[in-house]
Amino acid sequence: MTQASGNNILLDISDVSKSYGNFQALKSISLTMQQGEIISVLGPSGCGKSTLLQLVAGLSQPDGGTIRLGGDIVATAKSLVPPEKRGVNMVFQDYALWPHMSVMDNIEYGLKRMKLGKEEMNVRVGELLNLLHLEGLEKRLPPQLSGGQQQRVAIARALATRPKLMLLDEPLSNLDMRLRVEMRTEMAYLFRKLGISVFHVTHDPDEAFAMADRLLIMRAGRIDQLDTPEQCFKRPASRWSASLMGAFNTLKGRIIDAASDTPVIQIGSQTIRGIMPADRSGTTSSRSTMDGLLMLRPEELTPISLQEGSADGSLNNQLNVQIVHCSFEGTRWRAVAETECGQKLYIVHETPLAAGERMAVRLPLQSAYIYRDEDER
Repeated sequence: MTQASGNNILLDISDVSKSYGNFQALKSISLTMQQGEIISVLGPSGCGKSTLLQLVAGLSQPDGGTIRLGGDIVATAKSLVPPEKRGVNMVFQDYALWPHMSVMDNIEYGLKRMKLGKEEMNVRVGELLNLLHLEGLEKRLPPQLSGGQQQRVAIARALATRPKLMLLDEPLSNLDMRLRVEMRTEMAYLFRKLGISVFHVTHDPDEAFAMADRLLIMRAGRIDQLDTPEQCFKRPASRWSASLMGAFNTLKGRIIDAASDTPVIQIGSQTIRGIMPADRSGTTSSRSTMDGLLMLRPEELTPISLQEGSADGSLNNQLNVQIVHCSFEGTRWRAVAETECGQKLYIVHETPLAAGERMAVRLPLQSAYIYRDEDER
């Protein structure tokens, strides 16, 4: 698990836990975050990401552990610095703008509470209006704005007070697909241009990839993986992370060479080589054979004729399949296939594959992820 390094640490979360009744939402979470870094917290509902964000914001208190911001302790089980004294601002998924206040008044709200001088206030607000393309909208009320415009106002309001840390809680979930793509690109550019530190919670992998310097993948209240987006994509640490990174195909088999750098898994009568992550102790398994799972991304499978391959699949790292269905998705075709041992496999291809056709699919070794078929942790 990668941790931020160096002395420029902004956020330090150490052994933090949180429960609600008998439900343990967070289990001994520890991580550090650098000044100017963007961390995207990725995971589905119930994994603990929103609880973690609330603890950082000061909206909730941990049951154990310590949270430091800028070197200062802001939360323990016995002490809690309130949100307004932490130097953090949050952008919510529903924007949380004052509906009766104009764009200008919303942006100025925090500055007035700080009792900032009028001249400096005008300079800051003018810069943000220009930066976020809100010129000409100063007198409008939030209900008169589009979703994308409301989101930009919420970001401008949060940036106006120049927080130590920006917290984003599913900030684009209420926008349509086109606006989500547009806004995540604009936000990533803006935060990097300004050098803003961002702790960003989302359930959308594409949004996380577009925004993050590092991804924090959570599962069941724990950190499953914390690394760069590229490393998370290329070397998912668990089958859970692999699924979030798009490896939706899951085939059951028997690992017969677990100790190798390129372990082998047997799927039916065919053998496939792939990569297997180190276990939680940092070493590969000492067992030579075990039940396993092979996980693959549909778009990384290459259909080939049976004549191009080999009988057992070992020559080309292939699986023999039969196409059972194929549908058009606009720019590509998605086929459903079955392996010789009756397991389902999805294939994304540029051209249609005929139902009933028998063929092979070639699997790239570096994208064939092999995991032990047992409960993790």
